[in-house]
Order: sequence, then C-alpha cells, then structure tokens
Amino acid sequence: MQDCRTLPPDCLEPIISFTSPLDACRWSVVSRSFNDVARSNAVWVKFLPSDYQNLVPASRSTFPLKDLYLGLCDHPVLIENGKKSFSLHKRSGKKCYMLAAGDLAITWGDNPHYWSRNSIEDSRFPEGAELLSVCWFEINGSISTCKLSSMTRYKAYLVFKLGARFYGFTNERVEATVRLSGTEGLQRTVFLHAEVEDVQNDYRYPVERGDGWLELELGEYFNERGEDGQLEIRIFHFDGSWKRGVIIEGIEIRPN
Repeated sequence: MQDCRTLPPDCLEPIISFTSPLDACRWSVVSRSFNDVARSNAVWVKFLPSDYQNLVPASRSTFPLKDLYLGLCDHPVLIENGKKSFSLHKRSGKKCYMLAAGDLAITWGDNPHYWSRNSIEDSRFPEGAELLSVCWFEINGSISTCKLSSMTRYKAYLVFKLGARFYGFTNERVEATVRLSGTEGLQRTVFLHAEVEDVQNDYRYPVERGDGWLELELGEYFNERGEDGQLEIRIFHFDGSWKRGVIIEGIEIRPN
C-alpha cells in the first residue's frame, strides 16, 4: 500500500478537504509537503460556505482562504449596514450570526424615555440599546432560515450586560421562545439575573463570555434544508413593575 506521504498534491487535496478544518490543521504538521497542501485554497474553499464571497468585505477577499476562514472565526464581519454580524464556527465552518440591537423589535425601543440608543464600549456594532425604564419588557428578532447552514442545530442567545442602574430583574422569570414562523414553538423560562440558580429545573441563567458580555440561552432550532421561512426569537416579561439597566448588544444564533 502506498505511503500517503508520497502522494502528489492533486491527490492529497481532495482527501484533506473531505476531513474537517481541525483535521486539516493537524495534517499541516506532518511534513512540509503536507503543510503546503493543507494550507491550499483548494482545501479551504471546501470548508467555507458556498456563498462566502457575498458575505465578506472586499478588504478580505484577497486573503488566502485558510487565513480568511480563521479570521471569520475570530473576527466577525458586519453585514446588512451593520445590523447583523457574520462569523464561522471554528470546528465545523457552520454559519453564525448576531442580530444587532438595531435589528431587533424592542417594545418602546424607539422612545428615548424608555430606551437609549447609543454606542456601547466593547460592542461589535455601532449602536446598542440600554433600558432606561419600562414595565413591559419584550424583544423580538428574526432571521431567514435560508441564511443558516443546513442540517445544523442552532441555539439562540441574548447577549447583554447589566448596567450600573440595573434593577427589577433579579430572580424574575422571563419567558423565551425560539420557533419557526407559524408554529407554536417551545417556551422556556430564563433569568437575566438570579441570586441563586435552581439546578433542579430546566431554567437558563446568564454565562459570561470571553469578550466580557453575558449570554443567555433562549432556545434551539434544527435547520434542515433552510427553506422553511423565518426563525423567530422572543424574550418577554411583564408583571407591572418597573425595570431598568439592561444593555443589549444583540441576539446571537450559532451552531450547538
């Protein structure tokens, strides 16, 4: 049996391209010849989404495709006039999106008495939304399923911070739904802030991210072929009491 290290590059390229991004990186340390093949555009174009050229800015379009792939994993790009960001899941190459606060339907969100729309430190977007004071807390977002990777299970997360004036959410149950438009979906109880986490129930609590923001899992959806319509995400809480101090960056949808 022929040693694979003696195979010509045009035979190695399709072999490596049928593995995974992680495997391709592992192959690159086998030898210098393997490194050349494992870094080639012919391999990495297989790991990128077929429509990647429509999603990356012109400034990145000339990058070697391995560098482009890794850059999209670590440095999301803004799309749709800054209302969304696009990135890749590093291990799988599946598409990830974040809907900016400006792309969300926030109840009373356009009223400056209730919500402030300003630039926020450490945000990837030009503008975020800070809750000044409301008793009706509701955020809705949606994305076409055709934008998502097919045959992929996604989870949706609220990405936010607690401001200095945070008030009214501690130990308060908030309802979250992730569903396909026209279906009922599964409602989940989540907490934006809790003094004690209840491990006996299937509740969700915020987790600190590496970028300093908090993320709160809202629900999940399996995207089969991407032809189903709109994926809708809703967060809702109303008990008549006033709340303030939540700073919204957006809603992230990424592979599970």
